Amino acid sequence: MTARRHVHVLFTGGTISMRVDPGTGAAVPAMSGEEIVARVHGLRREARLTLEDYARLPGPHVTPHWMWRLRDRVAEALADPAVDAVVLTHGTDTLEETAFLLDLTLDSEKPVVFCGAMRTVSDPGWDGPANLMTAVRTAVHPGARARGVLVAVGEQVHTAAEATKWHTQSLGTFRSPRGPLAVLDHGQVVFQRPAFRAPALKARRLVSEVDLHTMAAGTDDALLRASLARGARGLVVAATGAGNVPPACLPGLRAALAASVPVVLVSRCAEGRVAPLYGYEGGGQMLRDLGVIFGQDLPGPKARIKLMVALGATSDVAQIREMFESAPA
Repeated sequence: MTARRHVHVLFTGGTISMRVDPGTGAAVPAMSGEEIVARVHGLRREARLTLEDYARLPGPHVTPHWMWRLRDRVAEALADPAVDAVVLTHGTDTLEETAFLLDLTLDSEKPVVFCGAMRTVSDPGWDGPANLMTAVRTAVHPGARARGVLVAVGEQVHTAAEATKWHTQSLGTFRSPRGPLAVLDHGQVVFQRPAFRAPALKARRLVSEVDLHTMAAGTDDALLRASLARGARGLVVAATGAGNVPPACLPGLRAALAASVPVVLVSRCAEGRVAPLYGYEGGGQMLRDLGVIFGQDLPGPKARIKLMVALGATSDVAQIREMFESAPA
């Protein structure tokens, strides 16, 4: 008989830990890891579990430096020879950012799987137990090794590099441009794509002074200049279309580049890569000529996290450009 794998489960809060406060009628974090696991029928038969109440935060309370500390704790758990995999619960509002930070920086083939919930224990159809079960089943699956950090929600498993919260309330809130990496089929995790992950970035620390700016019709450079004035170390611009900005933004972008502040360009569109297609003022070709870094198909929040990590590895803009532009598409 094959020995059950040992999974370390870190509970960090989010809707999966919430119940409705009778006084306010609104959901708040309330449940411990033991309380959650006690409501997941058969979970302890799937693996030997070690439970750790790391935090009890709603997703919007998470900060980049908190993510970095969590990353260190996960790395510590993965370094334990007795631990085969790590599962984390997390608020879905910022889950994709935390998962992506860990995916960028953890250098282990052991599975790391995030999960969360869209409904609380007080709601009919609480999805927390099913998602936690899927996460643990994914973590112990032999095919989960060397795939980077994964996200298991709504009977689908996505890579952290691709997963994006797509819907405000749907139980299947996460989507990936290339579709799910795996699905839950009659209770079994079935992988649909070959294993792949990019090499980890060797960051010594996290540089959190990176601002994200979303372009819209008529946007000027006032907020870009405000970011520079308050000491931003990097900027991410979520541009229109394939990577174009209003002309009034250009003076602020030029000021950033002149100050050796890296500027990463992504699109505000849900899917597709940025490219230097247009030669008009503010078009992608002009931005390329100015020295803007093209962030491929990363959404803005993830590009911001990656720039924080990149700046923690180097201040050389050329090296940062390589981290973004030579990454697999």
